[in-house]
Amino acid sequence: MDTPHRTTDVLVVGAGPTGLMLANWLRKLGVDAVLIDAKAGPTRESRAIGVQSRTLEIFDQLGIADRVLEEAQHAGLVRQGYGKRSYAPVPLGELGRGLTPFPGLYFLEQSRNEQLLASNLVASGGEVLWGTRLVGLKDSGTVSASVEGTDGPSVIEARYCVACDGGSSEVRRLRGIPFEGVTNQHTFYVLDALAVGGLADASVNIRQGASDFLLAFPMKSPSGSDNAFRLIGVVPTAGDADVSEEVARDRLSSIFGVSYGTSRWFSTYRVHHRLAARFRDGAVFLAGDAGHLHSPVGAQGMNTGLQDAHNLAFKLADVLRHSVSPDYLDRYDAERRPVARRLVRSTDRVFGFLTSNAVPARIARRLVPRLVLPVVVRVVPRLPLAGRLAGYLGQIRIHYWMSPGAKAAANGRRGRVVGRRLPWTGVNFDVLREAVWQVHAYGAMDDAVADAVGRSLGLPVHRFPAVPDKGLQEGFFYLVRPDGFVAAGAPAATAVSELHRALPVVP
Repeated sequence: MDTPHRTTDVLVVGAGPTGLMLANWLRKLGVDAVLIDAKAGPTRESRAIGVQSRTLEIFDQLGIADRVLEEAQHAGLVRQGYGKRSYAPVPLGELGRGLTPFPGLYFLEQSRNEQLLASNLVASGGEVLWGTRLVGLKDSGTVSASVEGTDGPSVIEARYCVACDGGSSEVRRLRGIPFEGVTNQHTFYVLDALAVGGLADASVNIRQGASDFLLAFPMKSPSGSDNAFRLIGVVPTAGDADVSEEVARDRLSSIFGVSYGTSRWFSTYRVHHRLAARFRDGAVFLAGDAGHLHSPVGAQGMNTGLQDAHNLAFKLADVLRHSVSPDYLDRYDAERRPVARRLVRSTDRVFGFLTSNAVPARIARRLVPRLVLPVVVRVVPRLPLAGRLAGYLGQIRIHYWMSPGAKAAANGRRGRVVGRRLPWTGVNFDVLREAVWQVHAYGAMDDAVADAVGRSLGLPVHRFPAVPDKGLQEGFFYLVRPDGFVAAGAPAATAVSELHRALPVVP
């Protein structure tokens, strides 16, 4: 009997948050995709929890931000401490105010993010093929994937394949893509705890000890009444020494003065700092943890994977639906791998400081929360640095070089607008829900000129009031990509030629 075959545009391997985000966007953009996962169904155990501002903007563009916000826990404060003591609170509620429609920091566990994305995918006519395991992968210009599913073996033929199957990616292994980096010697434990005592409510609690470290993120509990937290702790261990929940509970109590009633789940893991040698390999792409792994410091991991998927979805749609040259897909590696590289390096450094046994690091961990933070809390919000910090933490300051020669042409100096996510003016994000290439103009602009630019480029032109201090120059036209990043900007006299050069090439 012949092996069943199925044909699609894009095969997405892995139905975690990255794969589900990609499948949702491909569906919305009219690209046929098949999403498979070796698991029997969704999992409720997940390490990621933070939802950053940029991710909420993407959810809003997809049309589900309200559902995410309804279930997420907003944290207004960060409280640092040492041992059983908690020090001055650092306000988070204003973080990113004026920079994004979603200032501050929100917490919603990865499993719930997955459920919301899966529900939206099904509502739009998509599906997840659970219990379907990838066993072989060939790339001869197009992809031929051998899979084992609930109905036996089959073959999926696709133009492209995207690995969203996590740190142990089978796609990455089959393609032989190096995954370089290190594994930290410490063991992490993670649990969702109810009836937690010893921590400040509705706050991110960060506690340091001589050798242990604790991150506590507030959560909405199923009952709506219990004081619920995601607790992530690090314990110095030798080799693969086991850390049980009883050991973790004892250390939480004795070192940090933290107690809890029951836990919904408990797990341990090791922290990896790894980066794939490339994010594109022919017709195969890596996204999320399949391409980069790092510590949970800063709550950046899941968000970075979701943004990988968002970035790649539009490029695949341009190639598959709008006849753009397949070479345009090289931009994915050029844009997203540097972001992942910087993230791996930065979280590695911070995590190294937080877990170092060196005497200077131990002294600093003890003194900084008590002596330095009170000064920082009073001074930093008044400085320009505050906006930059919010931009980095919320992942809204990411910059891409928009062409291979752009960095050299600019002498390595990044622009304020071009190459970045469109500055939010308070009124200019609703049109991004159209998810198409578009042109923006700010301030006074002659109607005939604006219409002529739109006709020449074959793109919609949206006009908005001028807003000081956003970097958007009055009298300029800006080419905005479907993912919300600004591809080019030019004055009216040269707008058509300059913006046209920044559009993807059609063969």
